[in-house]
Amino acid sequence: MTTPSSERAVSLGMPELPAPGYPDDVRARLEADAREIIARYPDSRSALLPLLHLVQSEEGHVTRTGIRFCADVLGLTTAEVTAVATFYTMYRRKPSGDYQVGVCTNTLCAVMGGDAIFEALQDHLGVGNGETTDDGKITLEHIECNAACDYAPVVMINWEFFDNQTPESAKRLVDDLRAGRTVTPTRGAPLCTFQQTARILAGFPDERPGATEAGGSAGEASLAGLRLAKGQTAPARVVHPRETGPDDVPHGTVHEPSPAEHLSSHDSPRPTSASDPHHPSPAVRDGGDAPRTSGGAAPDAKEGE
Repeated sequence: MTTPSSERAVSLGMPELPAPGYPDDVRARLEADAREIIARYPDSRSALLPLLHLVQSEEGHVTRTGIRFCADVLGLTTAEVTAVATFYTMYRRKPSGDYQVGVCTNTLCAVMGGDAIFEALQDHLGVGNGETTDDGKITLEHIECNAACDYAPVVMINWEFFDNQTPESAKRLVDDLRAGRTVTPTRGAPLCTFQQTARILAGFPDERPGATEAGGSAGEASLAGLRLAKGQTAPARVVHPRETGPDDVPHGTVHEPSPAEHLSSHDSPRPTSASDPHHPSPAVRDGGDAPRTSGGAAPDAKEGE
């Protein structure tokens, strides 16, 4: 039997109480940091984005207390701060793991294997999109393009690049993170926790020895177009994907491309992974430095070292 609408109870709920403030010592420390951030901008409200990173570095996500703090120091309403904090996906709205593992599932990464990597990690970790493992180590999510299409498929951990991934190499990455083993990005600074990353994004220097110098330069794939534009390589031409070549190749002749030629998009992608010792694809460092490896230990290291 259906209950008449006049007899249905309507629960309006209790109004949410104001968010608690930070303890006095924490607030004093954050206020000192906030003053340094605000001083960088001619208009104080322009400091809101780095301030949200600052409060995120305190608790691992943007809490109601953090929103209240940002509103207080900038003279904004909590509604204005919340509107910004909920607009950008880089701000977490709930507790998350020490390592944010993001798998690019945008078009190129997806067709190169990003979708397969994401599905494999969901099964391997037993979590869905945006969920965190029981040990609090890994939060898995699919992410949009991070401008690393020349190394697709790409996985990002706390916004550091792990290029040319495969399902197996990605599973090794998360296993290493959960086991506390060192994991080295393909390029960029050494990995740190999400809270440490948030403080760096707030505009404070990375004070770890050698972290700043570890960035290196763009990799070989990123520089290919620049070198071509500068005339440093022979002009590229598309190679016909089938055994019957273009008009200037006799019918039935198999054309072997030279190193300067660009293979057609019809050619099958190669299953390489910079984090897979069996399929190395290292980035290029400034001055021809030795390439860095990723996925934990160096290729000749023993498991668990």
